[in-house]
Amino acid sequence: MMGHIAFGVIERGSNVIQVRPSTLCFHDCIFCSVDAGPSSRRRASEYIVSDVEWLAEWAGSVAEAKGGDVEALIDGVGEPLTNPKILDLIRLLKSKKGIRRVAIETHGGSLSVELGKRLYEAGLDRINLSIDALDSNLARRLAGVQWYDVDRIIKVVKELMEETNLDVILTPVIVPGYNEGELAKIARLAKELGLGVRSGWPTGVLAQKYEEHKYGRRPPRVRPWTWREFYNYLKKVELEIGYRLTPSAEEVGFTRRPRVERPFKVGETVNLLVVANGWLKGEVLGVDPDCYRVFSIVGARVSLGARLKARVIKNDNNIYIAKPFD
Repeated sequence: MMGHIAFGVIERGSNVIQVRPSTLCFHDCIFCSVDAGPSSRRRASEYIVSDVEWLAEWAGSVAEAKGGDVEALIDGVGEPLTNPKILDLIRLLKSKKGIRRVAIETHGGSLSVELGKRLYEAGLDRINLSIDALDSNLARRLAGVQWYDVDRIIKVVKELMEETNLDVILTPVIVPGYNEGELAKIARLAKELGLGVRSGWPTGVLAQKYEEHKYGRRPPRVRPWTWREFYNYLKKVELEIGYRLTPSAEEVGFTRRPRVERPFKVGETVNLLVVANGWLKGEVLGVDPDCYRVFSIVGARVSLGARLKARVIKNDNNIYIAKPFD
């Protein structure tokens, strides 16, 4: 449950670990950085972690290795709520000694008051809600599906804030030329509802910068902002409405923590067993003999069950990519 970007546990040297239970997505965002959803062209396989106890065990072990007091953020290269055992996963994560908080990231298409209450009762502390526009037509356009109803989702958020102690943070992706004009409206909504207060944060909005990714979607005629342009815009809106949009990492509870050991070095030769088709086209999945990590093996034309020698070409954040020898 460690080594792949699409599923399992990812740690990036902080007190937040990412827990990824599903790659499926029923949204089809036009800016999606990981090409998820019905119009995906680059994916060869989708994954759902059915053994959530196993996933939670890995998450708990990583949390303890980082000294405990960790937040488990359930996110993914898809929509995490597509895992049918999501409630069990939350309960299991919350029971782990080293995990203090559990949050989930969602675009909200399937979120309802009933589901929100069940998530809260299972132990969920916060929803990171990716609402990218309050204008209903623009929200549908960005989500890439005509059934997306941002007005319904906002109504659900209001009811959950009234009926539970869940916190909600709005996490819009700012796509220049599309929705930068929506940020002030999103921030005013967060201010009105008191979002972020229950987490002790000075804001209920964590805006994200649109980036062009190698395997992601690129809306036409969009030039990504530089980080300077992005932060200058956030500060402009911040001053305009009198609401924080640029909190420090510490103010939102983000701290540096020890890295988990990377057992394989770049350039190292590893013996791998091919166990599944790859997430992206041109890949297969492999594991080392001791099952310490899962590897994406690129450029291998082999059948499942094959054994091969490969060279590790990437191990950033304990995410492994290997290439077989010719």
